[in-house]
Amino acid sequence: MGILEKIAEIEREISRTQKNKATEYHLGLLKAKLAKYRAQLLEPSKSAGAKGEGFDVMKSGDARVALIGFPSVGKSTFLSLMTSTESEAASYEFTTLTCIPGVIEYKGANIQLLDLPGIIEGAAQGKGRGRQVIAVARTADVVIMMLDATKGEVQRELLEKELESVGIRLNRPKPNIYFKPKKGGGLSYNSTVPLTHCSEKLVQLILHEYKIFNAEVLFREDSTPDEFIDVIVGNRVYMPCLYCHRIHRTLASQFKYALVWGTSTKYSPQRVGLTHIMEHEDVIQVVKK
Repeated sequence: MGILEKIAEIEREISRTQKNKATEYHLGLLKAKLAKYRAQLLEPSKSAGAKGEGFDVMKSGDARVALIGFPSVGKSTFLSLMTSTESEAASYEFTTLTCIPGVIEYKGANIQLLDLPGIIEGAAQGKGRGRQVIAVARTADVVIMMLDATKGEVQRELLEKELESVGIRLNRPKPNIYFKPKKGGGLSYNSTVPLTHCSEKLVQLILHEYKIFNAEVLFREDSTPDEFIDVIVGNRVYMPCLYCHRIHRTLASQFKYALVWGTSTKYSPQRVGLTHIMEHEDVIQVVKK
């Protein structure tokens, strides 16, 4: 059985296992196995063309921002508008086939903006150019997630699931757990707060799944088994994520007027029409018919 089949089998087992006190150890072990197989799946290929043309982009500037989204949600248009970089845009899917970098200059800082090919469902398992896209996303300091206005919540949920499965944690702090493998002495298990998710037995079972029999573990918060597994694996990436506001294409036809605060107006707020030209850092509130 291949890795993909093992991952699918464990996911099915987790979904049909009812979560309660009697099954918490079983679910903890399943999650530990799942994390191991997903880590193996993301290991770089030894074949010559593993990275893929256009994905080996050198990190530059003061920060790196990755544009993440499904195909044809406006990433290329956003890059072209925000930078001097031209990224091909079209109404059909998969226009962008490589990683295209651009630079935004803001208050003396150079921000590298990456237009990544659209993620499709199953990217974490290697569909499309999923592995390359996700590998680049892991090197970013911030993710901007672009969503289709008509499918926003569905796309957001799917994208978060894909990123979660490859160790990218969005808008979440690193678990406050001290973990250190030792050469001997067994398991030292302590906590500074009451724990409701991870008992000593469960922690021991998860560690044994990773062939760790001697370690110091100190919980400084009431963490879940998933968060403890993240600490053991040690390759998780924690980064902020911004969700572009979902602006529907019918907004212009339904526009009544807008209130603007900022330097483009004589007073704040000022009522304006569609022809008003905004300036940088202006704030706008749109009123529809």
